[in-house]
Amino acid sequence: MKMEPKDTKLICVKLYISESRNSSALDMIEQASKIDPEAAIVNKFQDRNYNRVRYTLVSYVVHDAVAGITFSPMRRTLLAMVEAAYAAINLEMHSGAHPRLGVVDHICFHPLAQATLEDAARVAKLVASDIGIGLQVPVFLYEAAHPNGKALDAVRRELGYYRPNFRGNQWAGWALPEILPEKPDEGPVHVTRARGITVIGASPWVDTYNVPVQSTDIPAIRQIARMVSGRGGGLPTVQALALVHGDDRIEIACMLLEPNQVGADQVQSQVEQIAAQEGLEVEKGYFTDFSQDMITERYMKLVYGE
Repeated sequence: MKMEPKDTKLICVKLYISESRNSSALDMIEQASKIDPEAAIVNKFQDRNYNRVRYTLVSYVVHDAVAGITFSPMRRTLLAMVEAAYAAINLEMHSGAHPRLGVVDHICFHPLAQATLEDAARVAKLVASDIGIGLQVPVFLYEAAHPNGKALDAVRRELGYYRPNFRGNQWAGWALPEILPEKPDEGPVHVTRARGITVIGASPWVDTYNVPVQSTDIPAIRQIARMVSGRGGGLPTVQALALVHGDDRIEIACMLLEPNQVGADQVQSQVEQIAAQEGLEVEKGYFTDFSQDMITERYMKLVYGE
């Protein structure tokens, strides 16, 4: 199905995979993504300390309300990438400084251009079924893809996502029971240790912004992260996590759930103010992805030459 640019309802997908050190594994995943030219990778962010990669993909979506059918090349492309990831990566052999629950750790869908959140959620649920039922990997849904709109951080907390299980600040192997205490939204309650589980959701746009602090005092930086986050009484709609990043710094990794209301400048300022009271030096933070407009622009150039 060939879409004309003027007609396109676009969705953006952030695919997070627990690997960044094995280049041959990433090559396999990227080769698998080339199954349909209208579902394209527009950005890639990888971090060796976190041992994690994020692919940003864009494609069109169409929905036939009468027939109740949703189609997007994204579905087939994601399934190919996920299958390649499972073939190339073993979670039992994985370790890194970023929390994760599976080889394919997180897939989030966002509407772009003329698409709606409901469009994104429809495709998210189809992909969840492909992975959960088709590949027999437990899948937990969140926000617009979840029947009750359950928040991502609530899903993660119930599953122990934020609890390191190695050296006090690292995550290694599979750490949860093989029979899950919570029934997943798709797929079996039994976990294959080599694959883990996957969390999939649809939400309005979220910015991810990391602020490096020159310190090795993880308890102190965790306290700063708590004070910055909405949950800790700081900035509303901000979620923050302190993660070791190399030998001499810790990053405060932030999710800005409503970036038009509370943006990166406010996060940067808040971290600097609190850190200054502790005599800590803060570096300039960075976004881990492009803006919505830039992502759309890159896709249109890649696919339609516009």
